[in-house]
Amino acid sequence: MAGEGNRWAALAVTGAALILAMTTWFSATAVIPELVGAWSLSPSEASWLTSAVQLGFVVGALTSSLLSIPDIVPLPRLMALAALGAALANGALLLEPGYPLTLAARFLTGAALAGIYPPAMKFVSTWFRTGRGLALGIMVGALTLGSALPHLVRAGGAGLPWQVVVAVTSLASLVAVAIFGLALREGPYPFARATVDPRQIGAILRNRPVMLANLGYFGHMWELYAVWGWFLAYATAAKGGWSGNASLLAFALVALGAPGSILAGLMAERVGRCLTASTMMVISGSCAVLIGVAFDGPPALFLVVAVLWGLTVVSDSAQFSTAVTELAPPSQVGSALAFQMGTGFAITILSIWLVPILAEALGSWRWTFLVLVPGPVIGTLAMLALRRDPASAQLASGRG
Repeated sequence: MAGEGNRWAALAVTGAALILAMTTWFSATAVIPELVGAWSLSPSEASWLTSAVQLGFVVGALTSSLLSIPDIVPLPRLMALAALGAALANGALLLEPGYPLTLAARFLTGAALAGIYPPAMKFVSTWFRTGRGLALGIMVGALTLGSALPHLVRAGGAGLPWQVVVAVTSLASLVAVAIFGLALREGPYPFARATVDPRQIGAILRNRPVMLANLGYFGHMWELYAVWGWFLAYATAAKGGWSGNASLLAFALVALGAPGSILAGLMAERVGRCLTASTMMVISGSCAVLIGVAFDGPPALFLVVAVLWGLTVVSDSAQFSTAVTELAPPSQVGSALAFQMGTGFAITILSIWLVPILAEALGSWRWTFLVLVPGPVIGTLAMLALRRDPASAQLASGRG
């Protein structure tokens, strides 16, 4: 692939590889009901099957940022090695090593994925100067579709052994290894290379516009993965609100983030990143309230809120990442993205842990998602503050 004219082909191939690799993220989450029954797990233990991945991602991303790995190592090589690590760590579940070693395997899966997602966002940015918000929106769409696919595999057959879900997702990540390693090279707009310099973290923290974009992302992340991680359990509990195939609805809620992210990318190129992200967070935060209203039905209302939530809860994600690529110095872009995502995913560990604990304390799942509302509120305020900052002129070709 050479020249800017191939940028859409590069985006399509990178997106396909990202979809395949990211299937390993929720491979265990999608089969939590089976694992709870097989291993007699408590709600807290079950939550750690998801949180361990988040924690691994956090450690991997922040280490990567501290050592400037995405700004030093060639991105296709880095992503190929990381996809191989994710496939092996995910496949370790097939050995049924028991709960403690399963948590370790999930941690390693998350650490490996930190070598794929942030670098993939930087990689695609080397192909796009204009239309970058749309391009990264498509990448977030690829992330959401990959994250949703384990739910689809599980929903595809009643009584499907959980080992099938794990095996399919590991094989998908192995295919991604070949794509990353053999089919990709950086685009015509590479970022400046860096050296190992831990002081870059301090420079990122002192950059007010970058940190406003980060704060928007942190609020967004407080909500996102708790919804993705626990909506299956929520829909299963909401028998009055939803009595259909809960796994299929969970797949739909996550997968709808793909078209939602593309639509948000198109919107951002017209009205600006800050306004787009704020609008999406206002809608998704409202859905966190409305889903409790619809808990006891009617089913049509529950479905409408779930669909709207799926469309908006992740659709703003690319705009925070794109803002960092536009606001950070070129030699710090990879580290700044890794820092943003590492810290954001650290926040998700708390919200993922908190939701089932709150459901157990309340004796019902109905109002548990209310605890997520402060995230989009804080995120919206941060992005509106960034919109008023003079640096916002660097965003979306001056649209802010």
